[in-house]
Amino acid sequence: MVSDAQETSGSFSTQITTSYTYGFLLHKPQNTKIKKPLIVFLHGSGERGNDLEKLKVHGPLKYIKNHELDSYILAPQCVENGNWEAESLYQLIQKVCKENAIDTNRIYLTGLSMGGWGAWDLALAHPEFFAALVPTASFVNLMQEDEACRLKDIPIRAFHGLQDDVVSLETITEVYKKLKECNTDVKLTIFEDADHDSWSKVYDNKEIYDWMLQQNKK
Repeated sequence: MVSDAQETSGSFSTQITTSYTYGFLLHKPQNTKIKKPLIVFLHGSGERGNDLEKLKVHGPLKYIKNHELDSYILAPQCVENGNWEAESLYQLIQKVCKENAIDTNRIYLTGLSMGGWGAWDLALAHPEFFAALVPTASFVNLMQEDEACRLKDIPIRAFHGLQDDVVSLETITEVYKKLKECNTDVKLTIFEDADHDSWSKVYDNKEIYDWMLQQNKK
């Protein structure tokens, strides 16, 4: 009996491209003739949109309204309802580095809430690129938690509010435990009197900037 089943062959190829657009602010130090460090700040969900003034509400750009920082500060902005995407951010940072006198051994990455998650994600994608990581009120997903030791060589200072009812403290304590197994320069600070806004205690304080600016890539 001869089967009447048929066999066909073929080939298939496809390309799926996603484009990302970020507005951004770049603060430059007074002396741009010699190389200076770069602080990359990723905002939270409330600062998304197309109004760059929102980027001055929290974080380093708020701090420099009344204080001096001898550093570049790059603050990109997500579009409304957008989210951080590691490779597009990496390309933006590279562009800024090429166009300015930036010390690439002193690039610091920080973010709050959604931006804290974005900072974890970007650091995990390019752990060789950053001299320090400062996530605040951040969440992590299971993939980030499982890959924590990719960050074994980056000094990390994480912050969270004990009373945070938006992002559970457990999300950061679990990744912190994993980091402690492989990273000798990681610290988690828990503010007992802070809710989700633990970032004001961090970014309004000279101490975190002093610490970041002392770090050099290993």
